[in-house]
Amino acid sequence: MTKEEIIEIIKKHLKDNLDDIDIDTVSAESSMRDYGANSLDMIEVVSATMRELKIRVPRSELADVQTIDALAAKFLEHVE
Repeated sequence: MTKEEIIEIIKKHLKDNLDDIDIDTVSAESSMRDYGANSLDMIEVVSATMRELKIRVPRSELADVQTIDALAAKFLEHVE
């Protein structure tokens, strides 16, 4: 699996959780907050993505993640 594939999974879950998002305009260099996600939305996107990838990443490892790209990179560290 590549980081780009993980970014697409994150975008899919963003679309599922945010009503007014145009997924084609989402940049991996942006934060989910840039698209109107609140903390609950972000938790749901992160949890749904981890379920789909069948991984578990400790919250402490996610605390410094600022962008979708950085989140995908962190998930990639845990994908076999």
